[in-house]
Amino acid sequence: MKTAVIFYSLDGNCTFVAEEIKNRLNADMIQLRTKDEKKRGKIGKLFWGCIMVFSGKKPPLKPYSFDSSIYELLIIGAPVWADSPAPPVKTFISETGISGKKIALFVCHGGGKGGSQEKFKALLAGNEIIAEADFHEPVKKNKDEVKRQIEDWVKSFN
Repeated sequence: MKTAVIFYSLDGNCTFVAEEIKNRLNADMIQLRTKDEKKRGKIGKLFWGCIMVFSGKKPPLKPYSFDSSIYELLIIGAPVWADSPAPPVKTFISETGISGKKIALFVCHGGGKGGSQEKFKALLAGNEIIAEADFHEPVKKNKDEVKRQIEDWVKSFN
């Protein structure tokens, strides 16, 4: 099954998960990057992320190559910001108009996933969500344990 892993990562957590998924499925990987890639401290990142979420802004992305018609499965990942998937992923979804696809979703978070996955699914109405997962601080955890969690999750829909 031709698969793409599409994700945004600010602190490396979603990158770690996406790379593990890519390696297990031999998938294409598309990392979303915002045009504004200013280095921000912990408070700056929190402030910027909250403004994006609460204002409903969709930050412009750097150019990326994506053609949904060549993929049978899309795996989309985002950090959780203020109980929502990070706005750069919302930008991607609105730009591509993905519809009629099988999709697996994952989120990475430092506290809790809250209602982020329900909001994620709402953004992807018109698609079949076949699996969901959340990863709590995967970069800080035992890497082998996180890799097993990813492997089990991937087996559930592959």
